[in-house]
Amino acid sequence: MKKLLIALAIILAPFATEAQIKTPQASPKGYIKQTVGLTDVEVTYSRPGARGRAVFGNLVPFGKLWRTGANENTIINFSDDVIIDGKTLKKGKYAIYTIPKIESWEVIFYLSTDNWGLPENWNESYVVLRTTVKEEALPTPVETFTIGINSLDPNFGYLEMAWENSHVALKFEVPTAKNAIASIEKTLGGPTANDYFAASQYLFQSNGNIETARTYVDKSLDMSTEKPYFILRLKSLIQAKQGDKKGAVETAKASLAAAETANNQDYVKLNKDSIAEWSR
Repeated sequence: MKKLLIALAIILAPFATEAQIKTPQASPKGYIKQTVGLTDVEVTYSRPGARGRAVFGNLVPFGKLWRTGANENTIINFSDDVIIDGKTLKKGKYAIYTIPKIESWEVIFYLSTDNWGLPENWNESYVVLRTTVKEEALPTPVETFTIGINSLDPNFGYLEMAWENSHVALKFEVPTAKNAIASIEKTLGGPTANDYFAASQYLFQSNGNIETARTYVDKSLDMSTEKPYFILRLKSLIQAKQGDKKGAVETAKASLAAAETANNQDYVKLNKDSIAEWSR
C-alpha cells in the first residue's frame, strides 16, 4: 500500500505544481501611459473599490498618510524633469503617498518604491517633493479608485485622483519648449561627429564604398575638438584598405598616442600590432 501511495504521489506531482488557481484581485492593477507635450508619464497602481463602504473619513482616515490605492506602492515615472507648485521634480520613478483632508490633499513624492503599502520606517529624507492640492466634491460617486492624466496641454497636464465623492487634480509642467528647441537645433544643425563616425564604421565593416567611408571619417575628425583614438583607429584601417600603408601608419601612431593618454590598453595593442604589420 505504501509503495502504491508513493507511486501515485510521483504521478500526480507534476499536475500539482502546474495547477494554479486564478481568481480576480480585490483591487485590480491599473496602468496609465500618457505623453504630455514631449514627456512620457507612466503610473502603475492598484484600484480598490468602495463596495458600499464609506471611504474618506472612515476606510481612509482624514489627516493620515495613505498608500494612495492598495497593495504595492502607487508608482509614477516621468521621462523629464517636471515642475510642480514651482518646485522641480527630477525625472525618474517615485511612490505617491497622500494625506487626504476634508478640503485638500497633501501629495508626497517618495524615493523608495518597493514597499507594500506604507513604508515600515518612514524616511523623511526620501521625500523629494510635497505639495497641497484642493479637494473638490464630485456630484456622482466613483466606485473604483481612479488615477488619470488629463486636461492636457503641450506644456502641462494634471495628475487626477478620484474615489467616492472626492477628486483632486495636481498640475505638473513639462519642458516641451526646451525639448522641442533642442530637437530643432540638432536636426537643422546637420549630422554630428558621432553620426559621421557611425556611418563610416558601417561602410567599412560591411564592405561598402570605401571612398565614402573615408570622407565620413575625415568629417568626423574635422568636427571633433579632440581627436578620439577610436576614430583615428577607424581612419587608419580605411587608409590601409585603400592601399595607403604610409598614411595608415601615421594615423595609427596618432591613435596610439591618444589611446595611451586615455589608458585604453586594448587600442594601444591594436595600434602597435597594425603599425608593425603596415611597416613591413
